[in-house]
Amino acid sequence: ARSARFSSGLSVLDFVKRSSILKLGPEQLKALAPAAIALAKAEGLDAHARSVAIRLNM
Repeated sequence: ARSARFSSGLSVLDFVKRSSILKLGPEQLKALAPAAIALAKAEGLDAHARSVAIRLNM
């Protein structure tokens, strides 16, 4: 109790959205595509799965 004097419950990092951006070449995409599609489908992100599949057909 009374620890709020020493540490804050919130910080700036609580309000920052962190994201990663990956840049893949064609061979890297082919290698990661099956896992990316499976993960997207498992998370209910069907449009993301279709996006990867479409990129493979280009």
